[in-house]
Amino acid sequence: MLYLLAAIGAIAVIVLLWRAFVARPASVSPRRTSRSVAPDDDPEFLRRLGERKPRPDDDKKPPPA
Repeated sequence: MLYLLAAIGAIAVIVLLWRAFVARPASVSPRRTSRSVAPDDDPEFLRRLGERKPRPDDDKKPPPA
């Protein structure tokens, strides 16, 4: 009976050490807090791009500072 308890305890310790120190499988990916957005899908990028692009009718005005 003592050997059975020792075996169960040893298995429990091995499992805990395994879970603590062995690398996680590749299928488990870290969670991302934000999703990356392509530039053409980002409304802020498109707005800034439109502000920087000179318009043909604005040739007489100086560019914004």
